[in-house]
Amino acid sequence: MNELQERILREGQILGNGILKVDSFVNHQVDPRLMDACGKEFARRFSRLGATKVLTAEISGIAPAVTTALHLDLPVVYARKTKPITMPDQVYLTLAPSHTKGRMVELIVSPEYLANGERVLIIDDFLASGQTILGLARLAEAAGSRIVGVGALIEKVFEGGRTVLKSLGVPIESIACIKSLEDGKIEFVE
Repeated sequence: MNELQERILREGQILGNGILKVDSFVNHQVDPRLMDACGKEFARRFSRLGATKVLTAEISGIAPAVTTALHLDLPVVYARKTKPITMPDQVYLTLAPSHTKGRMVELIVSPEYLANGERVLIIDDFLASGQTILGLARLAEAAGSRIVGVGALIEKVFEGGRTVLKSLGVPIESIACIKSLEDGKIEFVE
């Protein structure tokens, strides 16, 4: 069992409806040593893909994306959920459903930071339905970039997101794969 799985078992809270709360080390308070270990593992798994950028969604994807990018020596671009006044008028924008927010959210990237010909590695905190990651892929494709891989800290296998993402035709890696959250128990894929 890896360090992330141990932490999920120790501190993760099942809130129902397939929601796993990991706020104490990923989503609200961040454990930088754990994120660094996860970033190092992603870098090991994706080092041969020739990525030129790491792409994620704010806010929870930023920590694992930054540590992955650090170990790959790449810049990170994160999709914003609201457009700041500092962003140009012309942007890449898509909508994706948010399981935890219970509504559609905007994902916005400035063309200043995602360009034609980039080789993009997507890193996020969760892979559940796959819809946020597909939204990120749409942004990259709109910029003329190519997705080369997808990484998620935690995959909720029972939500089927990996199947949805197979259409991208790239390697998909998760550090902790959860088979079930039923009966108040976290069960990992072997």
